[in-house]
Amino acid sequence: MAERRFLTLADVAEVLNISASQTYALVRSGDLPAIQVGGRGQWRVETRVLEEYIARAYEKTASALKNDAASIPPA
Repeated sequence: MAERRFLTLADVAEVLNISASQTYALVRSGDLPAIQVGGRGQWRVETRVLEEYIARAYEKTASALKNDAASIPPA
């Protein structure tokens, strides 16, 4: 089966293991780019964009951990 280009917010929530409302908040804040399609404005996230978001989250987490470790004085 071919990989889907677009994911629903429910699909994204499942991938990230978060709630649908948390996913919607990520989209509304602009942290996770998405588009609205259709007459009722259904949100869609490109698979590529979700993978980029995850990669940025890993980088941000690693940087935060590194900064936290650097701020701890030696014993």
